[in-house]
Amino acid sequence: MRTGASGVAGPIARHTRESARTLHGIREATLSGDRPELAPRPVIGASWQRMLRIGLDPERDTSSVLLGVAELEHRRRATALGDLLPTLSRGLASVADASMQVMVVTDADGRVLWREGNRAVLRRANGIWLQEGAAWSEGSTGTNAVGTVLATGQTLQVHSAEHFVRTLQNWTCAAAPVQDPRDGRLLGVIDVSGPDSTFHPAMLALVDSVARLAAAELRERHLDSVERLRSVAAPVLNRVGGRALAVDAHGWPAAVTGMPPAGRLPLPKSFGPGRIWLPSLGMCTVEPLPGGWLIRLDGEGPGPGLRGDGAAASRVVLDLSGSRRWSVTVSGASGSWTQDLTPRHAELLCVLSLHREGRTAAELADDLFGDATRTVTVRAEMSRVRRGLAEVLAHRPYRFADGVDVEVKGPDDPADLLPYSTAPAVRRSVLPRP
Repeated sequence: MRTGASGVAGPIARHTRESARTLHGIREATLSGDRPELAPRPVIGASWQRMLRIGLDPERDTSSVLLGVAELEHRRRATALGDLLPTLSRGLASVADASMQVMVVTDADGRVLWREGNRAVLRRANGIWLQEGAAWSEGSTGTNAVGTVLATGQTLQVHSAEHFVRTLQNWTCAAAPVQDPRDGRLLGVIDVSGPDSTFHPAMLALVDSVARLAAAELRERHLDSVERLRSVAAPVLNRVGGRALAVDAHGWPAAVTGMPPAGRLPLPKSFGPGRIWLPSLGMCTVEPLPGGWLIRLDGEGPGPGLRGDGAAASRVVLDLSGSRRWSVTVSGASGSWTQDLTPRHAELLCVLSLHREGRTAAELADDLFGDATRTVTVRAEMSRVRRGLAEVLAHRPYRFADGVDVEVKGPDDPADLLPYSTAPAVRRSVLPRP
């Protein structure tokens, strides 16, 4: 279970009056600029500092402009989370009802799409704007389980006075992220909230388990869709000469011919029918298939697993200027393409831009986690990064390839660089300027 720094130890976990007073004292001292006798949990302290930096008033209420009916329905239809509602209701809604709580499902922007639970608590939730269409990102509502999970990607429980906004201090909430297994994109957050006096310490584990179950169901649905695409693509590929593959809309291969099996193919945002240059394949011709694409290689590129030596790609622009979205653009003589980055991959490329001489797995583990022994995690993440960037990333040690010009676009305020990152190297970094 992903608790770690998000968990709670000692008397605070038991929600006694004494623990509530302790949390209140920690919050008041921290927000007034004093040093509390006990430090807040790192994930909570980091969130409070973000709220202070953006100037959010801790005495404000949690009201927000609700989504209109049409926009709310559009967001519901646009997310895969809607297909998971029966699973979520079976796993959480009945428990929330019986324990005087409410279950909330939000999208990746922190907008509440659905809620279920105890009727009396639902009415109380209206008083803090925990209702369908409301905004619960950190920037809207301060430190809270939904918003801080969106910011950190961690499963998290936020207790009473750990909320930044005073209005929420009689509530406790537990939330977990749900990621799309097809592309790693954050779909939204599952949350259970309720009055602090009724919240059970085991709720965090339950929410985390149900989020994992939901992700597993999405993964199974994806495998089924790839299998359907394979059945359609197989006879087509049998008639195609040369090298070709069929991929779904997210780049996952369903079938190949004339070449070895490949992993997921990163697709550019502008991907569509016609001739296109792909960094891992060269020039290709793309045709639509039901549920995916037929990609025929024109013979002008290296092919999967046989990427060029770096000469084809001569420039990388790493855009870290945003607060929640980051990207890398690779360009060369054959064209350019842009790929969005996950928070972890943004951290890795940021560190490598600071150390052009390269970093070993142990050094990157220390840079990211403050723990040089976590090399297995680093190697797995670097393997994922290099699937789409092998032509500009070298290894042994990990580094940007020789001859590649790297430009980093950072935020105007250095303190806003990857603001939700806890990586030691990021927090002390000074980005190179082009």
